[in-house]
Amino acid sequence: MPKITIDDQDYEIDELSNEAKSSLEMLIATDQKIRELQRDMAIAQTARIAYARAAQQALPQKDG
Repeated sequence: MPKITIDDQDYEIDELSNEAKSSLEMLIATDQKIRELQRDMAIAQTARIAYARAAQQALPQKDG
């Protein structure tokens, strides 16, 4: 039977209540969404750096 470990305690998934199983499913989905959002943030930050550099290079150069 599959097990899950929470706070150093092993639990048989089949023995959990439906409420506990549902909460665990939502926890897993939430963790996946957080990872997805973190990837999106990293992509956006990288793009922002590139756009800022491009904008800076496109500005007219001032002497002195």
